[in-house]
Amino acid sequence: MKLIGNLIFGAGMVLCLFFTAPKAFAQRGWELGGWLGTAYYFGDLNTSYYLGTPNLGGGLIGRFNFNSRVCLKMGANYGVVSASDANSKNPFERARNLSFQSQIYDGSMQIEINFLNYVHGSRSEFFTPYLFGGFSAFSYNPTAELNGQRYFLREMGTEGQFQGDEYYSISGAFVYGGGLKFDISRTWSINLEATARAAFTDYIDDVSTVYPDKKDLLRTRGPVAVSLSDRSIPIDGVDGSQLGRKGTQRGNSNNRDNLVFLQIGIVRYFGNLNCPRP
Repeated sequence: MKLIGNLIFGAGMVLCLFFTAPKAFAQRGWELGGWLGTAYYFGDLNTSYYLGTPNLGGGLIGRFNFNSRVCLKMGANYGVVSASDANSKNPFERARNLSFQSQIYDGSMQIEINFLNYVHGSRSEFFTPYLFGGFSAFSYNPTAELNGQRYFLREMGTEGQFQGDEYYSISGAFVYGGGLKFDISRTWSINLEATARAAFTDYIDDVSTVYPDKKDLLRTRGPVAVSLSDRSIPIDGVDGSQLGRKGTQRGNSNNRDNLVFLQIGIVRYFGNLNCPRP
């Protein structure tokens, strides 16, 4: 979190410098487009950054260029994220045997800084790497499959949440990342980008704290909730008798969840074009 704060602070300082730089080449105008790619989740059910199960992601891009270096970018994004303890190399996590899938609907806003002058219509300044930082708000609702049927985990209170006191299904995140953009014509360009979201919640995967009292969970939520709360299985090297007991570790609330989009976008520039320069 401290690193993310430093990155955003640094981006803000760079932004101030570019806004006050007298030589910044002015090319104001909008860019609009869309992107397709993959969505990943990292958290309690993917602590080893396993990339073997990519899911679909896509969205819309809106960017206002203040000049050739500084942009304000907005996005409306969608992705599916999932993870399973079965893919972990950690014996405890494999024995825990939890999994989830969730759809993510996200709206974001970032300040984007180009490393190089980027001028649409130019023959020499038609590409640049870039960095960005900002914020997003997103919705999520984790599900899991049990006996061939998929259930919404939030309403099951799998960690003993009281009815009406479940975690929120909307959260925010710090957004940061970078990419490369380059023109393919005077008005159209390609954006290759990796963008991460450090979420303010630890429940994208429905896993954060400890196992609840199963008797209380059975009384308040029913047998399906109990089965979804504790899906542990005995494996070599893990004491099966300790799995799923009240108060024992189910997740790690000190490390919140993260989302990553890897995307390829195409955008069109709607501002004034300059005559091509050699």
